Amino acid sequence: MSLEVQWFLLLATSQQVITEDAAQQLTAALDAEADLMAVAQAVLDNNLCDDLEKVQALANEAYERAQRGEAPAQPDTAAEAPPEAPSAEPAVAEPVISAGGETGMPRLEDAEALSDAAVRELMMAALAAARAADASDLDVTAGVPPFLRRWQKIESLGTSPLSAAAALKLNTALLSEAQREEFLAAKDLSVGLELENGDRYRVNLIFHKEGVGGTYHIVPNRIRTLAELGFLGHESISKLLDFHNGLILVTGPTGCGKTTTLAAMVQAINEKRNDHIITLEDPIEFTFQCQGCNVTQRQVGRDTDSYASALKGALREDPDIIVIGELHDLETIEMAITAAETGHLVIGTLHTADAASTLNRLLDVFPPAQQPQIRAMTAESLRGVLCQRLVPRADGNGLVVAHALLVSSPAVGKIIREGRTFHLAGVMQTGSSQGMRTMETAFFDLFTKGLITDELALENIKSRDMLNRLKAKQQSLASAPADDDESEAQDQAGAGKKKGWFR
Repeated sequence: MSLEVQWFLLLATSQQVITEDAAQQLTAALDAEADLMAVAQAVLDNNLCDDLEKVQALANEAYERAQRGEAPAQPDTAAEAPPEAPSAEPAVAEPVISAGGETGMPRLEDAEALSDAAVRELMMAALAAARAADASDLDVTAGVPPFLRRWQKIESLGTSPLSAAAALKLNTALLSEAQREEFLAAKDLSVGLELENGDRYRVNLIFHKEGVGGTYHIVPNRIRTLAELGFLGHESISKLLDFHNGLILVTGPTGCGKTTTLAAMVQAINEKRNDHIITLEDPIEFTFQCQGCNVTQRQVGRDTDSYASALKGALREDPDIIVIGELHDLETIEMAITAAETGHLVIGTLHTADAASTLNRLLDVFPPAQQPQIRAMTAESLRGVLCQRLVPRADGNGLVVAHALLVSSPAVGKIIREGRTFHLAGVMQTGSSQGMRTMETAFFDLFTKGLITDELALENIKSRDMLNRLKAKQQSLASAPADDDESEAQDQAGAGKKKGWFR
Protein backbone atom coordinates (compact mmCIF):
# COMPACT_ATOMS: atom_id res chain seq x y z
CA MET A 1 0.00 0.00 0.00
CA SER A 2 1.46 3.36 -1.05
CA LEU A 3 2.36 6.00 1.53
CA GLU A 4 -0.27 8.43 0.26
CA VAL A 5 -3.00 5.75 0.51
CA GLN A 6 -1.90 4.98 4.09
CA TRP A 7 -2.16 8.66 4.94
CA PHE A 8 -5.58 8.97 3.29
CA LEU A 9 -7.03 6.06 5.30
CA LEU A 10 -5.48 7.32 8.54
CA LEU A 11 -6.84 10.85 8.04
CA ALA A 12 -10.27 9.58 6.97
CA THR A 13 -10.65 7.37 10.04
CA SER A 14 -9.15 9.84 12.53
CA GLN A 15 -11.58 12.54 11.33
CA GLN A 16 -14.46 10.01 11.38
CA VAL A 17 -15.17 10.41 7.69
CA ILE A 18 -15.18 6.61 7.44
CA THR A 19 -15.11 3.95 10.15
CA GLU A 20 -12.18 1.67 10.96
CA ASP A 21 -14.22 -1.31 9.70
CA ALA A 22 -14.96 0.45 6.42
CA ALA A 23 -11.26 1.26 5.97
CA GLN A 24 -10.33 -2.40 6.54
CA GLN A 25 -13.00 -3.61 4.09
CA LEU A 26 -11.84 -1.06 1.54
CA THR A 27 -8.23 -2.19 1.92
CA ALA A 28 -9.24 -5.83 1.46
CA ALA A 29 -11.42 -5.12 -1.59
CA LEU A 30 -8.92 -2.98 -3.51
CA ASP A 31 -5.78 -4.10 -5.27
CA ALA A 32 -2.63 -3.65 -3.18
CA GLU A 33 -1.26 -1.37 -5.91
CA ALA A 34 -4.36 0.88 -5.96
CA ASP A 35 -3.37 4.54 -6.09
CA LEU A 36 -4.73 7.42 -4.03
CA MET A 37 -7.28 8.48 -6.64
CA ALA A 38 -8.71 4.96 -6.91
CA VAL A 39 -9.09 4.61 -3.13
CA ALA A 40 -10.71 8.03 -2.75
CA GLN A 41 -13.04 7.32 -5.66
CA ALA A 42 -14.01 4.02 -4.02
CA VAL A 43 -15.01 5.92 -0.87
CA LEU A 44 -17.42 8.00 -2.95
CA ASP A 45 -18.67 5.15 -5.14
CA ASN A 46 -19.47 2.96 -2.13
CA ASN A 47 -21.31 5.81 -0.37
CA LEU A 48 -18.90 5.69 2.57
CA CYS A 49 -18.89 9.49 2.38
CA ASP A 50 -21.01 11.73 0.13
CA ASP A 51 -19.05 14.93 0.77
CA LEU A 52 -16.89 15.35 -2.34
CA GLU A 53 -15.09 18.43 -1.02
CA LYS A 54 -14.19 16.69 2.24
CA VAL A 55 -12.82 13.62 0.45
CA GLN A 56 -10.85 15.83 -1.92
CA ALA A 57 -9.40 17.78 1.03
CA LEU A 58 -8.32 14.52 2.68
CA ALA A 59 -6.69 13.35 -0.56
CA ASN A 60 -4.84 16.64 -0.93
CA GLU A 61 -3.57 16.40 2.65
CA ALA A 62 -2.53 12.76 2.18
CA TYR A 63 -0.69 13.57 -1.04
CA GLU A 64 1.18 16.49 0.56
CA ARG A 65 2.26 14.45 3.59
CA ALA A 66 3.43 11.58 1.39
CA GLN A 67 5.38 14.00 -0.83
CA ARG A 68 7.21 15.26 2.26
CA GLY A 69 8.09 11.67 3.17
CA GLU A 70 6.17 11.66 6.46
CA ALA A 71 5.24 8.22 7.77
CA PRO A 72 1.79 7.80 9.38
CA ALA A 73 1.68 6.51 12.94
CA GLN A 74 1.13 2.77 13.30
CA PRO A 75 -0.33 2.24 16.78
CA ASP A 76 -1.02 -1.48 16.26
CA THR A 77 2.61 -2.18 15.40
CA ALA A 78 3.78 -0.35 18.49
CA ALA A 79 1.43 -2.43 20.64
CA GLU A 80 2.85 -5.72 19.29
CA ALA A 81 6.51 -4.75 19.68
CA PRO A 82 8.47 -6.55 22.43
CA PRO A 83 9.10 -4.51 25.55
CA GLU A 84 12.35 -2.56 25.59
CA ALA A 85 14.99 -3.05 28.27
CA PRO A 86 14.73 -0.56 31.12
CA SER A 87 16.68 2.63 30.48
CA ALA A 88 19.10 4.15 32.92
CA GLU A 89 17.82 7.63 31.94
CA PRO A 90 15.16 9.21 34.13
CA ALA A 91 11.62 8.67 32.81
CA VAL A 92 10.92 12.41 32.75
CA ALA A 93 13.36 12.83 29.85
CA GLU A 94 10.98 10.93 27.55
CA PRO A 95 7.87 12.58 26.13
CA VAL A 96 4.71 11.27 27.73
CA ILE A 97 2.08 11.64 25.04
CA SER A 98 -1.30 9.99 25.50
CA ALA A 99 -4.28 10.35 23.21
CA GLY A 100 -7.14 12.41 24.57
CA GLY A 101 -10.58 11.83 23.09
CA GLU A 102 -11.73 11.70 19.48
CA THR A 103 -9.23 14.29 18.22
CA GLY A 104 -6.22 12.21 19.26
CA MET A 105 -4.95 15.28 21.11
CA PRO A 106 -2.15 14.57 23.62
CA ARG A 107 -2.54 15.62 27.24
CA LEU A 108 -1.00 19.08 27.37
CA GLU A 109 -1.60 19.23 31.13
CA ASP A 110 1.37 16.86 31.56
CA ALA A 111 3.86 19.42 30.21
CA GLU A 112 4.93 20.80 33.58
CA ALA A 113 6.67 17.54 34.54
CA LEU A 114 8.45 17.02 31.20
CA SER A 115 11.84 18.04 29.86
CA ASP A 116 12.10 20.85 27.31
CA ALA A 117 12.72 18.33 24.50
CA ALA A 118 9.67 16.32 25.54
CA VAL A 119 7.48 19.44 25.68
CA ARG A 120 8.60 20.36 22.17
CA GLU A 121 7.52 16.91 20.93
CA LEU A 122 4.26 17.30 22.86
CA MET A 123 3.44 20.62 21.17
CA MET A 124 4.31 19.26 17.72
CA ALA A 125 2.00 16.30 18.35
CA ALA A 126 -0.78 18.64 19.53
CA LEU A 127 -0.48 20.82 16.43
CA ALA A 128 -0.48 17.76 14.16
CA ALA A 129 -3.63 16.47 15.90
CA ALA A 130 -5.33 19.87 15.53
CA ARG A 131 -4.49 19.92 11.82
CA ALA A 132 -5.77 16.36 11.35
CA ALA A 133 -9.02 17.31 13.14
CA ASP A 134 -9.60 20.07 10.53
CA ALA A 135 -9.37 22.78 13.21
CA SER A 136 -8.51 26.35 12.32
CA ASP A 137 -6.86 27.20 15.66
CA LEU A 138 -5.38 25.59 18.76
CA ASP A 139 -5.54 27.65 21.97
CA VAL A 140 -3.09 26.92 24.80
CA THR A 141 -3.75 29.31 27.69
CA ALA A 142 -2.97 29.24 31.41
CA GLY A 143 -5.99 28.92 33.70
CA VAL A 144 -8.30 27.13 31.25
CA PRO A 145 -8.25 23.76 29.45
CA PRO A 146 -6.77 23.79 25.92
CA PHE A 147 -9.34 24.08 23.14
CA LEU A 148 -9.70 23.88 19.38
CA ARG A 149 -11.69 26.17 17.13
CA ARG A 150 -13.22 23.99 14.45
CA TRP A 151 -15.73 25.29 11.92
CA GLN A 152 -16.07 28.49 14.00
CA LYS A 153 -17.03 26.57 17.16
CA ILE A 154 -14.91 26.05 20.27
CA GLU A 155 -14.24 22.44 21.33
CA SER A 156 -12.67 21.99 24.76
CA LEU A 157 -9.92 19.39 25.02
CA GLY A 158 -10.47 18.44 28.63
CA THR A 159 -11.58 19.68 32.01
CA SER A 160 -8.20 20.33 33.65
CA PRO A 161 -6.95 23.91 33.31
CA LEU A 162 -3.33 24.43 32.35
CA SER A 163 -1.03 25.63 35.11
CA ALA A 164 0.98 28.80 34.55
CA ALA A 165 4.19 26.75 34.40
CA ALA A 166 2.75 24.29 31.85
CA ALA A 167 1.40 27.09 29.64
CA LEU A 168 4.77 28.88 29.69
CA LYS A 169 6.68 25.72 28.74
CA LEU A 170 4.22 24.77 25.98
CA ASN A 171 4.05 28.21 24.39
CA THR A 172 7.81 28.77 24.35
CA ALA A 173 8.79 25.23 23.35
CA LEU A 174 8.78 25.90 19.60
CA LEU A 175 10.33 29.38 19.68
CA SER A 176 13.90 30.19 18.77
CA GLU A 177 16.06 31.66 21.52
CA ALA A 178 15.72 35.13 19.98
CA GLN A 179 11.93 34.81 19.77
CA ARG A 180 11.75 33.56 23.35
CA GLU A 181 13.76 36.56 24.60
CA GLU A 182 11.63 38.97 22.57
CA PHE A 183 8.41 37.50 23.97
CA LEU A 184 9.57 37.53 27.59
CA ALA A 185 10.71 41.15 27.21
CA ALA A 186 7.75 42.56 25.24
CA LYS A 187 5.04 40.30 26.77
CA ASP A 188 3.48 39.94 23.29
CA LEU A 189 4.61 38.10 20.17
CA SER A 190 3.14 37.54 16.71
CA VAL A 191 5.21 35.28 14.50
CA GLY A 192 5.00 32.85 11.61
CA LEU A 193 6.16 29.40 12.67
CA GLU A 194 7.41 26.68 10.31
CA LEU A 195 8.12 23.21 11.73
CA GLU A 196 10.66 20.71 10.44
CA ASN A 197 7.95 18.86 8.50
CA GLY A 198 6.98 22.02 6.59
CA ASP A 199 3.74 22.69 8.49
CA ARG A 200 3.16 26.41 9.07
CA TYR A 201 1.29 28.26 11.82
CA ARG A 202 0.54 31.87 12.71
CA VAL A 203 1.34 32.17 16.41
CA ASN A 204 0.15 34.90 18.77
CA LEU A 205 1.44 34.83 22.35
CA ILE A 206 0.45 37.06 25.27
CA PHE A 207 0.81 37.38 29.02
CA HIS A 208 -2.42 37.73 31.05
CA LYS A 209 -3.41 37.58 34.71
CA GLU A 210 -3.20 33.75 34.87
CA GLY A 211 0.04 33.40 32.92
CA VAL A 212 0.82 32.87 29.24
CA GLY A 213 -1.74 32.38 26.47
CA GLY A 214 -1.05 31.20 22.94
CA THR A 215 -3.17 30.87 19.80
CA TYR A 216 -1.86 28.75 16.91
CA HIS A 217 -3.65 29.41 13.63
CA ILE A 218 -3.21 26.51 11.23
CA VAL A 219 -2.01 27.55 7.77
CA PRO A 220 -3.09 25.08 5.04
CA ASN A 221 -0.23 23.12 3.51
CA ARG A 222 -1.33 23.92 -0.03
CA ILE A 223 -2.48 27.12 -1.70
CA ARG A 224 -5.87 26.33 -3.17
CA THR A 225 -7.40 28.00 -6.21
CA LEU A 226 -10.43 30.27 -5.99
CA ALA A 227 -12.53 27.44 -7.41
CA GLU A 228 -11.25 24.98 -4.80
CA LEU A 229 -12.03 27.49 -2.06
CA GLY A 230 -15.66 27.36 -3.16
CA PHE A 231 -16.17 30.78 -4.76
CA LEU A 232 -19.24 30.50 -6.98
CA GLY A 233 -18.66 32.60 -10.08
CA HIS A 234 -14.94 32.73 -9.38
CA GLU A 235 -14.29 33.67 -13.02
CA SER A 236 -15.37 37.25 -12.27
CA ILE A 237 -12.82 37.45 -9.45
CA SER A 238 -10.11 36.02 -11.70
CA LYS A 239 -10.79 38.72 -14.32
CA LEU A 240 -9.81 41.38 -11.79
CA LEU A 241 -6.35 39.81 -11.65
CA ASP A 242 -5.80 40.55 -15.34
CA PHE A 243 -5.47 44.29 -14.66
CA HIS A 244 -1.96 45.74 -14.56
CA ASN A 245 -2.91 48.65 -12.30
CA GLY A 246 -5.62 49.64 -9.88
CA LEU A 247 -6.89 48.67 -6.44
CA ILE A 248 -8.53 45.37 -5.44
CA LEU A 249 -9.91 45.02 -1.91
CA VAL A 250 -10.67 41.77 -0.08
CA THR A 251 -12.86 42.36 2.96
CA GLY A 252 -14.68 40.52 5.72
CA PRO A 253 -14.63 39.87 9.47
CA THR A 254 -11.70 38.31 11.30
CA GLY A 255 -11.42 34.59 10.59
CA CYS A 256 -13.32 34.66 7.30
CA GLY A 257 -10.37 33.50 5.18
CA LYS A 258 -9.12 36.77 3.69
CA THR A 259 -5.48 35.67 3.91
CA THR A 260 -6.32 32.39 2.17
CA THR A 261 -8.11 34.29 -0.60
CA LEU A 262 -5.15 36.67 -0.99
CA ALA A 263 -2.85 33.66 -1.32
CA ALA A 264 -5.08 32.17 -4.03
CA MET A 265 -5.00 35.47 -5.93
CA VAL A 266 -1.21 35.81 -5.67
CA GLN A 267 -0.71 32.23 -6.81
CA ALA A 268 -3.06 32.76 -9.79
CA ILE A 269 -1.00 35.78 -10.87
CA ASN A 270 2.23 33.88 -10.20
CA GLU A 271 1.14 31.12 -12.57
CA LYS A 272 -0.09 33.20 -15.51
CA ARG A 273 1.99 36.39 -15.55
CA ASN A 274 5.65 37.43 -15.65
CA ASP A 275 5.78 40.23 -13.11
CA HIS A 276 7.40 41.27 -9.84
CA ILE A 277 5.12 40.73 -6.83
CA ILE A 278 5.95 42.22 -3.43
CA THR A 279 3.87 41.07 -0.44
CA LEU A 280 3.79 42.92 2.89
CA GLU A 281 2.53 40.64 5.67
CA ASP A 282 2.29 40.44 9.47
CA PRO A 283 3.34 37.67 9.77
CA ILE A 284 4.04 35.68 6.61
CA GLU A 285 1.63 32.73 6.50
CA PHE A 286 1.69 31.19 3.01
CA THR A 287 4.99 31.00 1.16
CA PHE A 288 5.24 31.17 -2.64
CA GLN A 289 7.59 29.46 -5.05
CA CYS A 290 8.48 31.76 -7.94
CA GLN A 291 6.90 30.50 -11.16
CA GLY A 292 6.10 33.07 -13.83
CA CYS A 293 6.59 35.87 -11.32
CA ASN A 294 9.36 36.91 -8.98
CA VAL A 295 7.68 36.94 -5.54
CA THR A 296 9.31 38.95 -2.74
CA GLN A 297 7.73 38.45 0.70
CA ARG A 298 8.41 40.92 3.54
CA GLN A 299 7.31 40.45 7.14
CA VAL A 300 6.39 43.46 9.25
CA GLY A 301 8.43 43.51 12.45
CA ARG A 302 11.17 41.29 11.05
CA ASP A 303 12.00 42.71 7.62
CA THR A 304 10.49 46.18 8.07
CA ASP A 305 9.13 48.36 10.88
CA SER A 306 5.59 48.92 9.60
CA TYR A 307 3.25 48.54 6.62
CA ALA A 308 3.77 52.21 5.78
CA SER A 309 7.57 51.98 5.73
CA ALA A 310 7.39 48.69 3.82
CA LEU A 311 5.13 50.27 1.21
CA LYS A 312 7.51 53.20 0.80
CA GLY A 313 10.34 50.75 0.23
CA ALA A 314 8.29 48.59 -2.10
CA LEU A 315 7.61 51.49 -4.45
CA ARG A 316 11.39 51.79 -4.99
CA GLU A 317 11.80 48.07 -5.76
CA ASP A 318 10.25 48.16 -9.25
CA PRO A 319 7.11 46.14 -8.35
CA ASP A 320 4.23 45.35 -10.69
CA ILE A 321 1.91 43.99 -7.99
CA ILE A 322 1.88 44.99 -4.31
CA VAL A 323 -0.06 42.85 -1.83
CA ILE A 324 -0.77 44.46 1.56
CA GLY A 325 -1.87 42.24 4.43
CA GLU A 326 -3.94 44.97 6.08
CA LEU A 327 -4.86 48.56 5.25
CA HIS A 328 -5.31 49.95 8.75
CA ASP A 329 -4.02 53.53 8.89
CA LEU A 330 -4.19 56.74 6.89
CA GLU A 331 -0.59 56.67 5.67
CA THR A 332 -0.79 53.09 4.38
CA ILE A 333 -4.17 53.67 2.71
CA GLU A 334 -3.01 56.90 1.05
CA MET A 335 0.14 55.28 -0.34
CA ALA A 336 -1.83 52.24 -1.54
CA ILE A 337 -4.30 54.43 -3.46
CA THR A 338 -1.43 56.48 -4.91
CA ALA A 339 0.44 53.33 -5.96
CA ALA A 340 -2.71 51.97 -7.62
CA GLU A 341 -3.20 55.21 -9.52
CA THR A 342 0.42 55.41 -10.67
CA GLY A 343 0.62 52.08 -12.49
CA HIS A 344 0.73 49.29 -9.90
CA LEU A 345 -1.84 46.61 -9.16
CA VAL A 346 -2.46 46.84 -5.40
CA ILE A 347 -4.36 44.14 -3.49
CA GLY A 348 -5.22 44.73 0.17
CA THR A 349 -7.63 43.72 2.94
CA LEU A 350 -10.00 45.53 5.28
CA HIS A 351 -12.19 44.32 8.17
CA THR A 352 -15.47 45.52 6.64
CA ALA A 353 -18.71 43.71 5.82
CA ASP A 354 -19.88 45.13 2.48
CA ALA A 355 -18.83 47.35 -0.42
CA ALA A 356 -20.38 50.54 0.96
CA SER A 357 -18.79 50.21 4.43
CA THR A 358 -15.49 49.29 2.76
CA LEU A 359 -15.35 52.50 0.74
CA ASN A 360 -16.58 54.58 3.68
CA ARG A 361 -13.84 53.06 5.86
CA LEU A 362 -11.27 53.75 3.14
CA LEU A 363 -12.30 57.37 2.67
CA ASP A 364 -13.32 58.42 6.19
CA VAL A 365 -9.78 58.09 7.59
CA PHE A 366 -8.85 61.23 5.63
CA PRO A 367 -9.49 64.81 6.81
CA PRO A 368 -12.64 66.34 5.24
CA ALA A 369 -10.58 68.76 3.13
CA GLN A 370 -8.69 65.86 1.54
CA GLN A 371 -11.67 63.57 0.92
CA PRO A 372 -12.77 64.98 -2.48
CA GLN A 373 -9.29 64.32 -3.89
CA ILE A 374 -9.15 60.80 -2.41
CA ARG A 375 -12.66 60.01 -3.71
CA ALA A 376 -11.58 61.06 -7.20
CA MET A 377 -8.40 58.95 -7.00
CA THR A 378 -10.32 55.92 -5.69
CA ALA A 379 -13.01 56.27 -8.35
CA GLU A 380 -10.33 56.07 -11.03
CA SER A 381 -8.20 53.31 -9.53
CA LEU A 382 -10.71 50.91 -7.92
CA ARG A 383 -11.03 47.59 -9.81
CA GLY A 384 -13.18 45.62 -7.43
CA VAL A 385 -14.25 44.87 -3.87
CA LEU A 386 -14.63 41.24 -2.77
CA CYS A 387 -16.58 40.84 0.49
CA GLN A 388 -16.62 37.35 2.00
CA ARG A 389 -17.98 35.36 4.93
CA LEU A 390 -17.60 31.77 6.08
CA VAL A 391 -20.87 30.07 7.06
CA PRO A 392 -21.77 26.54 8.26
CA ARG A 393 -22.46 23.89 5.65
CA ALA A 394 -25.89 22.27 5.61
CA ASP A 395 -24.40 18.85 6.43
CA GLY A 396 -22.60 20.27 9.47
CA ASN A 397 -19.27 19.13 8.06
CA GLY A 398 -17.29 22.33 7.69
CA LEU A 399 -17.77 25.83 6.32
CA VAL A 400 -18.51 27.32 2.92
CA VAL A 401 -17.69 30.78 1.58
CA ALA A 402 -20.39 33.31 0.70
CA HIS A 403 -19.22 36.36 -1.18
CA ALA A 404 -20.35 39.60 -2.78
CA LEU A 405 -18.43 41.29 -5.58
CA LEU A 406 -18.41 44.92 -6.66
CA VAL A 407 -16.77 45.51 -10.04
CA SER A 408 -15.71 48.98 -11.13
CA SER A 409 -17.87 50.64 -13.77
CA PRO A 410 -18.70 54.22 -14.83
CA ALA A 411 -21.74 54.14 -12.51
CA VAL A 412 -19.62 52.93 -9.58
CA GLY A 413 -16.99 55.60 -10.27
CA LYS A 414 -19.63 58.34 -10.29
CA ILE A 415 -21.11 57.12 -6.99
CA ILE A 416 -17.67 57.14 -5.34
CA ARG A 417 -16.78 60.62 -6.63
CA GLU A 418 -20.09 62.02 -5.37
CA GLY A 419 -19.83 60.25 -1.99
CA ARG A 420 -23.15 58.41 -2.44
CA THR A 421 -21.89 54.95 -1.47
CA PHE A 422 -25.36 53.97 -0.20
CA HIS A 423 -26.31 53.56 -3.89
CA LEU A 424 -23.73 50.80 -4.45
CA ALA A 425 -26.11 48.01 -3.36
CA GLY A 426 -28.52 48.94 -6.14
CA VAL A 427 -25.75 48.99 -8.73
CA MET A 428 -24.61 45.53 -7.60
CA GLN A 429 -28.16 44.16 -7.90
CA THR A 430 -28.37 45.25 -11.53
CA GLY A 431 -24.74 44.56 -12.43
CA SER A 432 -24.77 40.77 -12.74
CA SER A 433 -23.84 41.00 -16.43
CA GLN A 434 -20.61 42.72 -15.36
CA GLY A 435 -19.81 39.98 -12.85
CA MET A 436 -21.24 41.72 -9.79
CA ARG A 437 -23.15 39.82 -7.13
CA THR A 438 -24.76 40.75 -3.83
CA MET A 439 -24.43 38.80 -0.60
CA GLU A 440 -28.13 37.91 -0.87
CA THR A 441 -27.48 36.35 -4.27
CA ALA A 442 -24.60 34.41 -2.74
CA PHE A 443 -26.83 32.94 -0.01
CA PHE A 444 -29.56 32.11 -2.53
CA ASP A 445 -27.08 30.31 -4.81
CA LEU A 446 -25.57 28.38 -1.90
CA PHE A 447 -29.05 27.26 -0.84
CA THR A 448 -30.07 26.15 -4.33
CA LYS A 449 -26.91 24.03 -4.50
CA GLY A 450 -27.76 22.40 -1.17
CA LEU A 451 -24.69 23.83 0.56
CA ILE A 452 -26.52 25.75 3.31
CA THR A 453 -29.82 25.33 5.14
CA ASP A 454 -32.95 27.29 4.26
CA GLU A 455 -32.90 28.77 7.79
CA LEU A 456 -29.46 30.28 7.18
CA ALA A 457 -30.54 31.57 3.78
CA LEU A 458 -33.65 33.20 5.28
CA GLU A 459 -31.56 34.89 7.98
CA ASN A 460 -29.46 36.60 5.32
CA ILE A 461 -31.99 37.39 2.60
CA LYS A 462 -34.20 40.44 3.22
CA SER A 463 -35.30 41.78 -0.17
CA ARG A 464 -38.86 40.85 -1.15
CA ASP A 465 -37.94 39.65 -4.63
CA MET A 466 -35.17 37.37 -3.40
CA LEU A 467 -37.38 36.05 -0.57
CA ASN A 468 -40.07 35.14 -3.10
CA ARG A 469 -37.50 33.31 -5.22
CA LEU A 470 -36.23 31.48 -2.14
CA LYS A 471 -39.73 30.40 -1.08
CA ALA A 472 -40.48 29.22 -4.61
CA LYS A 473 -37.29 27.17 -4.55
CA GLN A 474 -38.23 25.70 -1.16
CA GLN A 475 -41.62 24.63 -2.52
CA SER A 476 -39.99 23.17 -5.62
CA LEU A 477 -37.58 21.11 -3.53
CA ALA A 478 -40.35 19.99 -1.16
CA SER A 479 -42.53 18.76 -4.03
CA ALA A 480 -39.72 16.95 -5.90
CA PRO A 481 -40.12 13.13 -5.66
CA ALA A 482 -37.41 11.46 -3.60
CA ASP A 483 -36.80 8.71 -6.15
CA ASP A 484 -35.82 11.32 -8.74
CA ASP A 485 -33.07 12.53 -6.40
CA GLU A 486 -31.87 8.97 -5.86
CA SER A 487 -31.85 8.30 -9.61
CA GLU A 488 -29.87 11.48 -10.24
CA ALA A 489 -27.35 10.53 -7.55
CA GLN A 490 -26.94 7.09 -9.12
CA ASP A 491 -26.43 8.63 -12.56
CA GLN A 492 -23.75 10.92 -11.15
CA ALA A 493 -22.08 8.02 -9.34
CA GLY A 494 -21.80 6.08 -12.57
CA ALA A 495 -20.61 8.94 -14.70
CA GLY A 496 -16.96 8.20 -14.00
CA LYS A 497 -15.83 11.66 -15.10
CA LYS A 498 -13.33 13.12 -12.67
CA LYS A 499 -13.07 16.67 -11.44
CA GLY A 500 -9.88 17.48 -9.59
CA TRP A 501 -9.01 14.31 -7.70
CA PHE A 502 -12.43 12.78 -8.38
CA ARG A 503 -15.40 13.10 -10.70
